Amino acid sequence: MSEQQEVSAEWEPCYADLHIHIGRTSRGEAVKISGSRDLTFENIAREASDRKGIHLLGVIDSHSPVVQMDIEQLLENGTMSELEGGGIAYQDTTILLGTELELREPGMREFHMLAYFRDLKTMKSFTDWMKRYMKNVNLSSQRVYVPALEMQAEIKARGGLVVPAHAFTPHKGIYGSTAPRMADVLDPSLIDAVELGLSSDSSMASYIRELDQVPFLTNSDAHSLGKIGREYNELQLAKPSFDEFNMALKGQEGRSITANYGLDPRLGKYHRTYCAACGSIMDEHSMSAERCPHCGSVKLVQGVLDRILAIADRDRPHVTVNRPAYHYQVPLEFIPGLGKAKLRQLLDRFGTEMNVLHRTSEDELTEVVGPVLAGLIVAARNGQLELSSGGGGTYGKVSNKERTE
Repeated sequence: MSEQQEVSAEWEPCYADLHIHIGRTSRGEAVKISGSRDLTFENIAREASDRKGIHLLGVIDSHSPVVQMDIEQLLENGTMSELEGGGIAYQDTTILLGTELELREPGMREFHMLAYFRDLKTMKSFTDWMKRYMKNVNLSSQRVYVPALEMQAEIKARGGLVVPAHAFTPHKGIYGSTAPRMADVLDPSLIDAVELGLSSDSSMASYIRELDQVPFLTNSDAHSLGKIGREYNELQLAKPSFDEFNMALKGQEGRSITANYGLDPRLGKYHRTYCAACGSIMDEHSMSAERCPHCGSVKLVQGVLDRILAIADRDRPHVTVNRPAYHYQVPLEFIPGLGKAKLRQLLDRFGTEMNVLHRTSEDELTEVVGPVLAGLIVAARNGQLELSSGGGGTYGKVSNKERTE
């Protein structure tokens, strides 16, 4: 074993959720209108560190000047500090400063793109440039009226990272909404990763050849504190920082993405085609129908799976050998019967949700919440829970008849 391999073998897994929105500032100013009011920069950091066990956190909306005021105050009072390797430190968690941008090319529908920057100074420089091309720079996910290629160039000129957001969803995903190929809109050489979104996985994305060498990220797109860590990544880093994350995306010096943890696509709320008239979700037998089999309406909204199959340039998915494993991870909040009281007991005993999901045996879980709930948590780890498909903005559902009868 090489010296590099010996060092990397000693690194602890780093859990990363890189798409968290700001709902309000500490002064109550709105940033993400649909986000929870308690989604402040400080509350997000505390939730990730103390409750979730997330080591690397991407806060999307850090471009907002009113959010930057909160960040500066937290740095000045010593609650947080800027890291030499990039990012902001809070206890055991490092925060990456990110933004989610809405872009639209002529003749195409809009799509969302994530960008991450090394430090607050660089993010503020990007804000100063960007605010000339948008209506309200303080709000989240706003339209920026510049060509997509120019946006990529501006991000890269500042050492930033470019990641198309929730790429396959019909709601402003680059594949799901805009074009059959990412190269129709963006420069593929300036893309650092692709965010799969809550209704797709590595296998589904591997129907498309141009993604073979692009790293995949699985993030929560959290609009509330409870949703942080709903999807996440396992990284191999020497320590959480912007520079280390950048190296992991490139697979440099032992740094890497070692696993993606996400919802089974059937739980995603945009997984299958649905009828906008009656709300019915299409099943396998009616996937290719032009009318709703329930009400006859032609107002069908194409789901992620059906969109991928429509634009695929392969007959079957081809997952490359260097692609990290994708684990179907059902969040604890989806576990039937696991309410707030039981979850609090688990966290009081084992510390964080990551500890419950990854580091706790079934016997230990049984001691706290009993054999039925412990069995469901372990079944969730192993992909053994029964699922119903989601669609039309409604999440799929979890059940496990055998374990609960």
